[in-house]
Amino acid sequence: MAGCHQFLRPSCQKTLPPLWRSPHRLLLGAVCCALLPREVILGRTFRTQNSNSEQIFKVEKLWIHEKFDSETYDNDIAILKLKTDMGLCAVNSEEVLPACLPDRGLQLPDWTECEISGYGKSSEFSPEFSEQVKRGHVRLWPKERCTPEVLSGRPVTPNMLCAGDTRGKDDACKGDSGGPLVCRNQNRMTLMGLVSWGDGCGEKDKPGVYTRVTNYIDWIKRKIQASPV
Repeated sequence: MAGCHQFLRPSCQKTLPPLWRSPHRLLLGAVCCALLPREVILGRTFRTQNSNSEQIFKVEKLWIHEKFDSETYDNDIAILKLKTDMGLCAVNSEEVLPACLPDRGLQLPDWTECEISGYGKSSEFSPEFSEQVKRGHVRLWPKERCTPEVLSGRPVTPNMLCAGDTRGKDDACKGDSGGPLVCRNQNRMTLMGLVSWGDGCGEKDKPGVYTRVTNYIDWIKRKIQASPV
């Protein structure tokens, strides 16, 4: 588990499930980091309870995509660089595992099953966020079904993808923003999307909308190369 503490908007996760992670960096949604978070907690499975497995790091730098649009949520992506001591950073464990970045332009088949996770609400109007991390399974929707017509007229850009459960059961919701959409590709769990926005939660025939990570591989590499460890 990874936790992004301080200054996160109330609708975003204050504790983030496993995202793409290099030894010193985390990838998440731009909407969740209006200001620089002070620390990141890895390995916590209960939102407000300390754990013997957690790893805590200060945040050194935040990159929010230069073209992030707070109205449409286009380019909803950011990178956190963690402070390290003598080059040491996150250690892989049962609770802390990275997801792989996809190749630029990778397209998985329609209806590929993927996993989402987070501490978001169980329904749109639920008064409470989840205290324990929850996981669900959704499928990648075809582009022709990822349109403004099924999302109350909100624009869907080429930098977004849709995923949902056609049964209307599993879905991201308020408090899950910035979390991962991971899909199995060549026997590796690959970060294909970041929870961005949706029209309600868990409504039948309405997918959630995610940042399309494959469109940002070059941007991610440029930021890493510009600020090496």
